[in-house]
Amino acid sequence: MANEAFTIYYDNEDDRAYGLAGMALTIASLDAIGEVAEVSLDTDGPMVTFSNEYYFPASASLSPKAHWDRLLRNFHLTASMVLGNVMARSLVRLGRDVPVEVLGRIHDTIIDEGRETCSLEDDETEALFSRTLSRANRIFHNPRLHPAVKELVAILSRRRRLSGRELEEQLSHLPL
Repeated sequence: MANEAFTIYYDNEDDRAYGLAGMALTIASLDAIGEVAEVSLDTDGPMVTFSNEYYFPASASLSPKAHWDRLLRNFHLTASMVLGNVMARSLVRLGRDVPVEVLGRIHDTIIDEGRETCSLEDDETEALFSRTLSRANRIFHNPRLHPAVKELVAILSRRRRLSGRELEEQLSHLPL
């Protein structure tokens, strides 16, 4: 399965909006919303665009350890967004658990990416995946959060595109 692309497909526009809402809430839960430049339902590429700070550290004088920490943090953020996407779509939109085979594919992809992107040992990536999955389960299995997810879906569906600042403002109004 190594090097095999894993692509998330959407059933329809509503499904896509739930996926984006799940990613946005996950980003916010990791205190990384300030790194989002824009979210858009209408893009053919990634629905979340990050600011330059996400890709390039603010200072070229950062130590190799600081660069490594940033790379690992971004990997964790990306893995969290994938899980937030599928959990919002399954748990909130459809009211059922994410299919085991989908979680298995995500798991395998994250393990491969951890090895290739961050040079992590499989047990290190496994621990990261386990923590990330546990966090996503706590967020999206919380029925009190479901109305907030649905409200964000309605906002995204109506507005289509939000800047990072607008998204942060919208999330601050939700009962998270």
